[in-house]
Amino acid sequence: MATCFSCATPQNKGISALDQVGSTQRTDVRAGLLTGGFDRPYAFGLAMELVSKGAYLDVIGSDEVDSPEMHATPQVNFLNLRGSKQEAGLGRKMWRVLAFYARLLRYAATAEPKIFHILWNDKFQYFDRTLLMLYYKLLGKKVVFTAHNVNAGKRDGKDSLFNRLTLRMQYRLSDHIFVHTEKMKAELLEDFGVRERAVTVIPFGINNSVPDTALTPAEAKRRLGIKPEEKAILFFGAIRQYKGLEYLVDAFQKAAAKQTGYRLIIAGEPKRGAEKYLEEIQQRINQHPSREHVIQKIEFVPDSETELYFKAADILILPYTLVFQSGVLFLSYGFGLPVIASDVGSFRNDIIEGRTGFLCKPCDGDDLARAIEEYFESDLYKNLTARRQEIRDFANSRNSWSTVGDLTVGVYAGLLEKPAPQTC
Repeated sequence: MATCFSCATPQNKGISALDQVGSTQRTDVRAGLLTGGFDRPYAFGLAMELVSKGAYLDVIGSDEVDSPEMHATPQVNFLNLRGSKQEAGLGRKMWRVLAFYARLLRYAATAEPKIFHILWNDKFQYFDRTLLMLYYKLLGKKVVFTAHNVNAGKRDGKDSLFNRLTLRMQYRLSDHIFVHTEKMKAELLEDFGVRERAVTVIPFGINNSVPDTALTPAEAKRRLGIKPEEKAILFFGAIRQYKGLEYLVDAFQKAAAKQTGYRLIIAGEPKRGAEKYLEEIQQRINQHPSREHVIQKIEFVPDSETELYFKAADILILPYTLVFQSGVLFLSYGFGLPVIASDVGSFRNDIIEGRTGFLCKPCDGDDLARAIEEYFESDLYKNLTARRQEIRDFANSRNSWSTVGDLTVGVYAGLLEKPAPQTC
């Protein structure tokens, strides 16, 4: 029996801010949005939605987060306190970071907004989680924190007692925390002692900052040198060990050995510490007969070029070994592109097999190869042109910024009704 897309939407069991404000509520609340100086898609999507609901925002950003809309929107005061994040000499880099923190401390002391919403911490994670949080609280600010990763150190195999202690401090000092899945909420409650009513589960908003032009899949394939009949597989985003790229390369080589016509696109830059990891993967690629069928764009892919890869691809693959959720999945859905993902985190809730993609076992190149072959034999692939809009509609119904905005302004409003803490 076919699965109804609307019936597959998971229920949000967090505190229901929608009950407080309603789906059409407007607000004149003022908030400072602290972006961490990166992740422009999330900062842009949230800021524009909050403004549409009547909020006034100070957006604390960098060159990387900046956009024309941030300056053309009357209710947004964009403060580029971070400037450029391009690589520089150690001395100059340290000076820029310290200058940023000096500007941030000065801004916080004089800022009109009573709500500070932290989307990401900045450079000095431990300082941000502890002393900076205490500083905000002493200033009487209500701190909202979006935990995109509850414990990234655990995910990356770099967890420590100090890491957990500083995380606990930030979570306990936050007046409210947003997470994207019920599993993330459970980890906050169980591992960090956060009160249930201090956590709200919100969708991960669809990326609406990336251009989506009239470029067709056929033209996108032509630009990348892919033949119309070839089956294009995409890996996209920052390259880190937990992304499981080695399992995708293994699966691709197995599938290519059984059938011709596969192409693999790897588009993304290695993050610090992943250089050797990527080098070993590239050696494996270069030593295999299928190497001529692999396209490598090993660098940061700007927004202006993103659609080229998602429109040239026939499937996105997320072979992650450990993750709660991925923004790349929803970026793919925004282009109507199906996804094959490891059965980790909340992917099982986000992928409807045969309708929006397929699942495979984590850390298993053989099973991923099976899933690739199953996809290219499925009706989903054979009718992909017609199914793309269906996937977009599914994503927009579950992960709209409107829902995120309603939940967010509801939390803001609830916090502002409470008296600010008294400090000595």
